[in-house]
Amino acid sequence: MTAMTALAPVSAAVPRRDWTFSPAQLFDRAKIGAAIAAAHARQVNGDELRKEALALMRQGLEDGRQLARAALEATAGGLACATNLSLIEDELIRALYDFIVTYQHPPQAGTVPHRMAVIAVGGYGRGTLAPGSDIDLLFLLPTEKDAWGEKVAESILYALWDLRQKIGHSTRSIEECLRQATEDMTVRTAQLEARHILGDEQLFETMRSRFEAEVVHLAPAEFVTAKLAERDARISRAGRSRYLVEPNVKEGKGGLRDLNTLFWIAKCVYRVRDASDLVAAGLFTPREYRLFCRCEEFLWRVRCHLHFATGRAEEILSFDQQRGIAERLGYATRGGLVAVERFMKHYFLVAKDVGDLTAVVCAALEEKQAKPAAVLDRFAAHLRHHEKLVKSAGFTIENGRISTASPDVFARNPVNLIRLFWLADRSGLAIHPDAKRMVISSLKLIDAKLRADPEANRLFLQVLTSRNSPEVVLRLMNEAGVLGRFIPDFGRIVALMQFNMYHHFTVDEHLLRAVGHLADMEAHRFIQEHPLSSAIVASIEKRTALYLALFLHDIAKGRPEDHSLAGVEVARRLCARFGLSEAETESVAWLVANHLIMSDTAQRRDLGDRRTIETFAARVQTLERLKMLQVLTVCDIYAVGPGVWNGWKGELLRTLYWETEVVLAGGHSAQERTRRVESAKKELREQLPNWTDGDFASYAARHQQAYWLKVDLPHKIRHAKLLNMTEVEIPTSITDIATDAFRAVTELTVVAPDHPRLLSTITGACAASAANIVDAQIFTTTDGLALDTIFLSRAFDRDDDELRRAGRIGLAIEQALRGEIRLKELIIARGRPLNDRDTAFHVPPEVLVDNNLSRKFTVLEVSCRDRPGLLYDVTRALSGLDLNIGSAHVATFGEKAADVFYVTDLSGAKITAHARIGAIKHRLLRALSEKPAETEEHV
Repeated sequence: MTAMTALAPVSAAVPRRDWTFSPAQLFDRAKIGAAIAAAHARQVNGDELRKEALALMRQGLEDGRQLARAALEATAGGLACATNLSLIEDELIRALYDFIVTYQHPPQAGTVPHRMAVIAVGGYGRGTLAPGSDIDLLFLLPTEKDAWGEKVAESILYALWDLRQKIGHSTRSIEECLRQATEDMTVRTAQLEARHILGDEQLFETMRSRFEAEVVHLAPAEFVTAKLAERDARISRAGRSRYLVEPNVKEGKGGLRDLNTLFWIAKCVYRVRDASDLVAAGLFTPREYRLFCRCEEFLWRVRCHLHFATGRAEEILSFDQQRGIAERLGYATRGGLVAVERFMKHYFLVAKDVGDLTAVVCAALEEKQAKPAAVLDRFAAHLRHHEKLVKSAGFTIENGRISTASPDVFARNPVNLIRLFWLADRSGLAIHPDAKRMVISSLKLIDAKLRADPEANRLFLQVLTSRNSPEVVLRLMNEAGVLGRFIPDFGRIVALMQFNMYHHFTVDEHLLRAVGHLADMEAHRFIQEHPLSSAIVASIEKRTALYLALFLHDIAKGRPEDHSLAGVEVARRLCARFGLSEAETESVAWLVANHLIMSDTAQRRDLGDRRTIETFAARVQTLERLKMLQVLTVCDIYAVGPGVWNGWKGELLRTLYWETEVVLAGGHSAQERTRRVESAKKELREQLPNWTDGDFASYAARHQQAYWLKVDLPHKIRHAKLLNMTEVEIPTSITDIATDAFRAVTELTVVAPDHPRLLSTITGACAASAANIVDAQIFTTTDGLALDTIFLSRAFDRDDDELRRAGRIGLAIEQALRGEIRLKELIIARGRPLNDRDTAFHVPPEVLVDNNLSRKFTVLEVSCRDRPGLLYDVTRALSGLDLNIGSAHVATFGEKAADVFYVTDLSGAKITAHARIGAIKHRLLRALSEKPAETEEHV
């Protein structure tokens, strides 16, 4: 049983009744025609007859669609639904034609019979329609100018538009069809699937025969090249991975359009008319054709449900639709996976199968010289032509790809199932689809004996830790089914999605991308993006342990227990199997168990708080672990998806690394901190040569020790100039703006008299300006001024555009501080009502209070579903609780906001009384709710 079959819900295979329909049952053309004839007999003519006819057809159309929908929901038959909808449209067009040529434009008596054919093209030509699909029609006329035929075509189109049908149309003669198809690849593709609906069938057959002889079969290579280029462009628009967690069912990689492209190419190159002919043509084996049919059925099933559920031609299987579609298809929660995750795993397995079929077709086309051969990877071109290596291992090179030398190469030695991919890595050559076919049919040879084979494990470990293209080869192993069989724990997370907005890919795709990013980092391809990690990666002694830990860090996802802890057991078992030493095994297990702590600490803790660094350093213990964890964390975040990594996160991780390195090297004692403060003061003094010693001493006394330790020199210089302005006269506030392209943030530094509501006012102004806050650095001078720096996500690439935007935000902050605007009203006005996508996820509000994470502060951790104005609501609640905020750390993981605040009471003490803590939790939970309770407006 295949994984795809095993995932299919039982209810999908058990229809409640026979839902097979004849065209007349779907749309009773004869009954409608009789009703129109009766109306005509009652002297109903002209516009009134047309209105009555369209009303009858509209009702018939609606009844037929409801019948098709009922059948879909009862049997889950996607192709049957698409076929039913196409039949309904066929009958509707025939009914319209009959009405028009009978009552509106009848042929004149005694004239030569008019010749005309109405032809379905494009997707409609395949005899399948989704509920929201366009109806593509070709009105075929014998000559370029045929007045009667053009009138009939026009009348049919107007009637279809009145019936609210989405129509794509053309009216052409045979010569025009051939000329357009020769010049335009889109027209050529549409005509490939032309299907006769009504009219002169001989006219249609003449057109089709000439089209195949004069257009299709004369230049197949040109058509194939164009279609594959079109596919690449389409996939690039929809998302290059087939494992995007919100896939495009029609246009995405592994979607229906890929199957359409395969068939178009096959029709052009192999001269077949039906998909069933692909086996006889030698393109597919019977098993592959059955797979083609299963994939097509499943994708049509999903697409039809999606169109009906949304009421439009929606092709994105978005989060807000996935639960409903899973329920309609009969999936249930089982085996640690909720229903929607089981459904999406099935979807991605189908997308993978579509990819396998694509590879089969592309290889066959290469053999026919209809497309150029491929290489394994663009970075591995210098590794080609290792024929001696390939042949010595019992394989051969065929058409530039590694293939099998004999049909029993895997049965004779199952280790060859791993060696094949090892050769691909070493030689840089792609694997021939015939060899891949043999691999897939030989997967049963991957058993416990092979998994325990030292040579097989050695070869796999060399692939994983290769300096060539490990991600590419591992993905080939995964798509062939080898990786999941060779490492069963990995097989459990193949095609597994996590139902949240943070992760963009399935778990297996995420792990492979993480490994690929590490290989790229080692090859010095990310020196600018990751300067620290790129510098230290070469010094890591346990390189194999690092690669294996990265490959395994999420391998226990989808289980009831914590995946980090469950992953440790998997890691220890696999390390022993792969022959790692005891020290390497401990490193792998520790990294898997702790792979989230560096990211969590960097983004959600005060890195200027001594206890934060000491606690983290005590967990890490050694410099080697610190280096490995730094690199692993960067690769993990980067592989989550586009836009998740940014320079700001890199800066936080680097800060945590350097601060921890000092502690692990024996620094950060009380004396050491005093020396560092004095060194920081001396460093700043040298940058202010025009200041007198007395002026600088007075200025330095305005800052507490934490300021000198947390702020870098460029910011100290800017702060000194800002605060020096307050020596003369302090306005309501001073706002300074700076952009940082590397960290992808814009900084707004606000100097104002300190008061408990200051931060909530600043965050409210940012929310009212639609600015996304990623962090906040908060200081208070000894003379009562607040020095708050807010870090905002950049909205523009160009600095001048970003500075103008930041200027507007800064103005809003100053107006709010002067009481010139009412923030709550502005935030409500800018907000939007929750939509289906917002409500697809449930993140229960949570408030945690911890007095052990800092010596000076009480740490408040709040989490809930993210929404506009959330930070304002929370900081306003904190000010209403008479709490001083020492620092704020803002983190968003997809739909989840997870913010941390370091607070004290107004006397500067921690919050320890149980009743007070309870009151804080209660107030914050109100603020975190989707509709916060009305509280007193402070500004």
